[in-house]
Amino acid sequence: MQSPVLFPSKNASTRPQRVAITGAGIVTALGHGWAVNAEGFRSGQTAFRTVRGFDTAGQRVQIAAEAEPATGLAESRLGEHRSRRMDRAAHLLLEATAEAWNQAGWAGSPCTVPVVLGTTSGGMGLGEAYFRRCIGQPPRSRGLATLALHYQPQTQVSDVMEALGFEGATRIISNACASGANAVGEAFEMIRNGHAERVVTGGYDALTQLVFAGFDSLQALSTTRCLPFDTRRDGLALGEGAGILCLEPMDAAHARGATILAEIVGYGASTDTHHLTQPDPSGEAALESMTEACAQAGIRPSEVGYINAHGTGTRLNDAAETQAIHRWAGDATPRIPVSSTKSGIGHLLGAAGAVEAVACIMALRGQWLPPEPEDLVPDPLCRFPVVQSPTSARFDHVLSNSFGFGGANASLVFRKA
Repeated sequence: MQSPVLFPSKNASTRPQRVAITGAGIVTALGHGWAVNAEGFRSGQTAFRTVRGFDTAGQRVQIAAEAEPATGLAESRLGEHRSRRMDRAAHLLLEATAEAWNQAGWAGSPCTVPVVLGTTSGGMGLGEAYFRRCIGQPPRSRGLATLALHYQPQTQVSDVMEALGFEGATRIISNACASGANAVGEAFEMIRNGHAERVVTGGYDALTQLVFAGFDSLQALSTTRCLPFDTRRDGLALGEGAGILCLEPMDAAHARGATILAEIVGYGASTDTHHLTQPDPSGEAALESMTEACAQAGIRPSEVGYINAHGTGTRLNDAAETQAIHRWAGDATPRIPVSSTKSGIGHLLGAAGAVEAVACIMALRGQWLPPEPEDLVPDPLCRFPVVQSPTSARFDHVLSNSFGFGGANASLVFRKA
């Protein structure tokens, strides 16, 4: 797979470059930043609570994994007036990007860096506010133009660039629940093929009433709790957050003495046309993305030490992904541990693949496996071991899966630095 030359680099070449991750930022319901999230993933914490951000009284379900309010970074960087115009999603994005940017050591020197982000709802909170003003009694027109402007994802990215002091071309990918992983994969291809010297990439999404009510009306939300690959699973649970990575060529990272968190070595993407919301039961397209990612990485299934599954906790998704893993891994299946971090932080939609990429990097660096609940009753159809307790392990490669509505599939392979 090769991306078009969207962001040409003066160093573009035909020789594929190794791609280093030198910065990572994360915000989830577990907390803000690398340390608290790493501990949460390592110990298998759950972060669900009754939704506070909007009224869920008329819904079947009232819980989700809401993140705590932003720490005030946006106010200190953009000023109070500009910050007030940003919605919840933009604040999550800014905080995660700032952490990654500073960790990469890119702060302090103005530069041009392209941004590739995945999101499904972007500034939907502002869209809801716009609608409420229009239907109010009496309708209010004041401020509608501002809401319309800041609702657009390119404005949210522009706020982040201004806050951190850089500029660059922007690409937004909205490809259902594979959006964040697709964004990271596209950024990986840009660096690998010499089309950019640095890229900020990842995904973000915030909980909104429209999205929550939509999933609830589909009866896709669990009325109990999110239990991926469990015989009792009855649906997904929603969450919110942001995961951001700073990518650059491995040679450049070594030359400037940067700390390399991990290496991206493979990306696969595929699409099926089975159904608008249901995955192909055979897992054919998921198998294709996993196979392509590992082929690009130059590894066999037996060399993968952990799979961060898409694992939504729905009957159909988990069954299809199970089939895909079995077909992909073959005889190695019983030796590859699998888990879904959605059991702890929920499904972050457009941010899911990016946040889970950060979780994979944490696991590689710490040499541990993120567990699901200890009382999980694994589906007997799963021939792979589902991680159920904090576990130390020695491994060099992680495979992360992201599968979305409409048959969008993406897989990423990370290697220990």
